Parts: sequence; structure tokens; C-alpha cells
Amino acid sequence: MARFTNKSIIVTGGGSGIGRAASILFAAEGGSVVVADKTTAAHDTVNAITDAGGTAVAIEMDAGVEEDVIRTVALAVDTFGGLDIAFANAGISGGMANIFDTDVALIAEVLRVNVIGPYLMVKHAAPKIAERGGGALVLTASVAGIRSGAGSPAYSASKAGVISLAMTSAQQLSGSNVRVNALCPGLTETGMTKPTFDYAREAGKMDRVGRLNPLRRGAQPEELAKVALFLASDDASYVNGQAIAVDGGLSSSHPVTKQEYGRTAV
Repeated sequence: MARFTNKSIIVTGGGSGIGRAASILFAAEGGSVVVADKTTAAHDTVNAITDAGGTAVAIEMDAGVEEDVIRTVALAVDTFGGLDIAFANAGISGGMANIFDTDVALIAEVLRVNVIGPYLMVKHAAPKIAERGGGALVLTASVAGIRSGAGSPAYSASKAGVISLAMTSAQQLSGSNVRVNALCPGLTETGMTKPTFDYAREAGKMDRVGRLNPLRRGAQPEELAKVALFLASDDASYVNGQAIAVDGGLSSSHPVTKQEYGRTAV
């Protein structure tokens, strides 16, 4: 497959997790990728891509700082001749404190990165994508933004904002041929969730990871990245303004007493 041949692509949070997996997959399918990350890990992702024969450049930036987003978009345009796709994936968790114990400064930082970051990418990337005749933006939200129970109040509120941003942006870009969708991961093994997975492995409790979803497991970054690539590709040419849950079925149900497969409910 080469769905992204001659496509110029930005991935934020590309140094690890879903962003790294997506950057590698975009390049493997012919894309030219700007790997953006707040850390030097962006360069590691680029090295993995170029070692495999792909095309990529790295930039260290803060996704929630407008000047950095402008620099990132300019790098894609100057290096690859334009911009076709942006995957606004960078985000932070903000911990697990409840509403009453969360410091306002922490909430502000979570919103800055998780909501303002994607907002800035839409603001500065969409016009460049429109200039090329259209393309796609994918914004990483979360199942925590769909309903309560999958994250802290600060994180959940920020991801609900991303879902609303995708829908609003799709409407405001009417006629531009620029699509905007939100990717809503469930529990996925990334840098953000590494402590949970590491603890489960060390304690021999991996069977409890993701046990609340029907697939009874967590996801690997590549599973989310493949959906992000679908949403960014022409295969999803009529998918716009949607929030796509990729969560093993977690968000398909309200809390219930679970019936085991093959057993009669008591």
C-alpha cells in the first residue's frame, strides 16, 4: 500500500506511542513526515523512518505554543512543498486527581496542551491543506471525552473539548475539502500509560489490564495509528466531523453486571 505517496504530513507527539507508530506507518506508505515532539525523541523516530528508506524530518516544539505550531507548519511547507495532512496527537494526562484536589494551574496546563494544541494546528494547518486542494486533520481525543469513567476530570474535559473542536472545525471548513475527525483511544500502551502496564507485568496481572472492555485487553499504539491513517487517507473521503472510538468496545455500554461468555446470567 502507498496511500500517502507525495503527501506532506505533520505528526505531533511523534516521539513515542501512537504518534511514533503513526509517523512510521505514514512514511512506510510513501508519506513525507514532519515528526514533531517536545523531546529529542522526535529524532529517534526520524532515524527509524530513514533507516527503513522513508522520508522524514524532526522538529522539537511545544504543541500548545502558537509560534511553535507556526514553525512546524512552515517546516512542512518549506521542506515538502506544501501540507496535506496533520495529525494533532500530542497530549498530557494531568494525573488522576478528582475535581476538588486538582490545582487550577494543572487544569490550565492540560487544557493548553490537549485543547489549544489541536486548535492551533487546525488554525494554521487547515489553510495550507486547503491550498493543496484539500486533505485531512486528525485530532487525538479519548474515550474519556465521550463519557465519565476513563480519566481524570481535567483530562476528560480536555478530550471532550477536542471532540467538539473536530466537529466545529469540520463545519467551519465547509467547502474547503479539508476533513477533520477525532480519534478516541481507549487504554493504549504508550508513554502516558507505561507505569500501569509495567506494574501489571511485574505483578503478573496483565489479565486485568483492559478487563472492562469486551476484548479484555489494552491496545498497542499501532492499532490506534492504523485508524488514524485511515481517517487521514482517501479511504475515509466521506468521514468528516466524527469522533471515532477505538477502545475494544468500552464505550459501547453503560455500566452493567457483566455476563461471562457462554454462561447463563444468574
